[in-house]
Amino acid sequence: MFGSLWQIIYIAIFVTTLYALIEAARTPAQAFPAADKQTKGLWTGLLGVGTFLSLSAAVGFFYFFSFLALVAALIYLLDVRPATRSVGRADGPYGPW
Repeated sequence: MFGSLWQIIYIAIFVTTLYALIEAARTPAQAFPAADKQTKGLWTGLLGVGTFLSLSAAVGFFYFFSFLALVAALIYLLDVRPATRSVGRADGPYGPW
């Protein structure tokens, strides 16, 4: 019973890290330094390794590292992605003026 629950959790972590990796790959490289964040290469590398580790946790290996991958994905999705999306647009922090 608990084994299948953990399997669902690991699959959800994999989907989250994969989504973060795709979003990082789609973001222009100039947006990262303009938003005062690390480089695109660093984020795609971290999220790529995290996606691999979370996939391996979903099939039975590296369980603890999948939570580290989740932390990296959440930092990207909640901090870096909003900052890089606002670069180059005329929107203010609360929407268009």
